[in-house]
Amino acid sequence: MSAPVVLVVDDNPTNLKLIAYLLQAKGYEVRTAPDAESALEQVRATRPALILMDLQLPGMDGLELTKRLKAAPETRDIVIIAVTAYAMKGDEERARAAGCDGYIPKPVDTRALPRIVAQHLGLGQELTST
Repeated sequence: MSAPVVLVVDDNPTNLKLIAYLLQAKGYEVRTAPDAESALEQVRATRPALILMDLQLPGMDGLELTKRLKAAPETRDIVIIAVTAYAMKGDEERARAAGCDGYIPKPVDTRALPRIVAQHLGLGQELTST
């Protein structure tokens, strides 16, 4: 069985590197995108099982991108988890209303992230690198 593909969408290069490193260390195949347009290209090219979506992106924001992906029959089954530093009252509800399947506030708990991804993918336990 091949490793699930996870797409990390974040306009902060440090966040992209950190999250990619954490998930690759657990055996996931990770793709990254700094904005919504690049994310759409990655979705078409790699068909990820899960997207970690920053909500504050330049241009089209993560909520709008999530709505578009969830509205399209070919992408609606991709698991999308909102990841945001703007964890204010009502943000999780807005993310879920847009179609996000989960919500993670920043700063990301580096120990919990792989477990949360595994749970959303129905893997039970996170992958282990071989």
